[in-house]
Amino acid sequence: MKSFAELLDRLVLTPSRNGKLKLMSDYFVATPDPDRGYALAALTGDLSIAAVKPAMLRMLVTERMDPVLFGYSYDYVGDLAETVSLVWPDPPPEKKPNHAPTLGEVVAALQSASRSDGPAVLAKLLDSAGISARYAIIKLVTGGLRIGVSARLAKQALADLGKIEVSAIEEVWHGLEPPYATLFAWLEGKAPPPQSTARALFRSVMLSHPVEDNDLEKLDPADYAAEWKWDGIRVQVVAEGGVRKLYSRTGDEISGAFPDLVEAMAFDGALDGELLVGHPPQHTGTFSDLQQRLNRKSVSPKMRERFPVFVRCYDLLQDGAEDLRALPLLVRRARLESFVGGLDPSRFDVSPIVAFAAWAELDDRRRHPPHPVIEGVMLKRKDSPYLAGRPKGPWFKWKRDPHTVDAVLMYAQRGHGKRSSFYSDYTFGVWAGPEGAEELVPVGKAYFGFTDEELRQIDKYVRDNTVERFGPVRSVRADKRSGLVLEIAFEGLNRSTRHRSGVAMRFPRISRLRWDKPAAEADRIETLQALLDEPGPASAGGQGETETLIS
Repeated sequence: MKSFAELLDRLVLTPSRNGKLKLMSDYFVATPDPDRGYALAALTGDLSIAAVKPAMLRMLVTERMDPVLFGYSYDYVGDLAETVSLVWPDPPPEKKPNHAPTLGEVVAALQSASRSDGPAVLAKLLDSAGISARYAIIKLVTGGLRIGVSARLAKQALADLGKIEVSAIEEVWHGLEPPYATLFAWLEGKAPPPQSTARALFRSVMLSHPVEDNDLEKLDPADYAAEWKWDGIRVQVVAEGGVRKLYSRTGDEISGAFPDLVEAMAFDGALDGELLVGHPPQHTGTFSDLQQRLNRKSVSPKMRERFPVFVRCYDLLQDGAEDLRALPLLVRRARLESFVGGLDPSRFDVSPIVAFAAWAELDDRRRHPPHPVIEGVMLKRKDSPYLAGRPKGPWFKWKRDPHTVDAVLMYAQRGHGKRSSFYSDYTFGVWAGPEGAEELVPVGKAYFGFTDEELRQIDKYVRDNTVERFGPVRSVRADKRSGLVLEIAFEGLNRSTRHRSGVAMRFPRISRLRWDKPAAEADRIETLQALLDEPGPASAGGQGETETLIS
């Protein structure tokens, strides 16, 4: 358990991608089975511990210390796992276990515990551990590591260990279970690749690069096909031998939230496309509509009727038993049109090709798309095979230009992990109301877009200008005479009944600190409302709608 705790600590403090990969690869080499397999499951989010919940953890710690003192400690630290690991009292020497459990033993104890004996099992484990090991145990229980490691990055560390492509791991991943003994044996050259008997497995997704300055000057328009970039979620639809599965672009199975779509998957093959709400081809709902169905364990008939889903197909990866990924794009496209032509038209259609002869013509179409749920165009080489990952050159995404607005910082909240000592999550607002009686109304929340140095500057500003405290949140001085103006970039807006301002931003991020601008000169709510009323992308509901605002 100690080595896993050290891994988490070092991953939190290591900002570079390559540094994190090296830490994970070294851990997998040095750690025996099954501990490394359970560590991998925790890093990829595939470790399930059902008997212990965060509320149970709070109950245990407040049985051991004054609840008010714990509340103050939690407010100061800002992270539940870190707080509990620091304040948990050591047991008397005569009651302290002689044996420090391994990661495998911790996982086995937690997974075998029932809801009734879960608290006692967890308390015993925390009694047996030091501060760093307690922190690791609590992270396992709560399921949110917050160490800057995605599931794909962990799989990349495995690929580095085995000196293979990460796509090879992704294509066998869904047929494996923790602690992955056969996977590690293969990566170390001790056994052949795992042979999965599972059907309808995920295929590694092909991704694109954003169009950057001077990219198009190097490309011949005749070599590329263009299609619209729809604002839904990228999915892979796979059916094989009667087994039907719907995957997100990262390989997470989401079939349970969309049983109506799964019912329509009457084919053998694998499709790549965009999950949207509506009735194709004329009516396509917003991402806000799609959000009503995401992350649900069950969907009522009323919800299915109100927010029907369909897939706008981009590519055909497999037709029956035939793998098409090595074929050129235009050949796959012809096969895709024929394949989708035999499916339920209310659940599957094909994303149309955008005709153009020159980049300037395509740029004009990108800026003035025919549908509000289009966020740009995709460029794909006509001869490109379907390659896993993000190869440079075959595919590009050319998104519409972001909007910007000047807003005033209203609230700041402590971050998590390495940011838990800083106020790094910011709620901002714009002016609303009649002249002379204006007030700030919150319109978004952002926690990225600034450098480490700017984070320190904003954190100091928050501490120096706090007017109220609400646990880990501070209300910041913001009026016509004083306030920090933030230039916020965002992809679009959505009408919202949840927020007092009536709007919610998509992908808000801080693009600039306006130390030079008086708070009174920040934008008004009418500026954002005008965007809602414009035809085109700004009126679309959006992916990444801002979190619930503090108001």
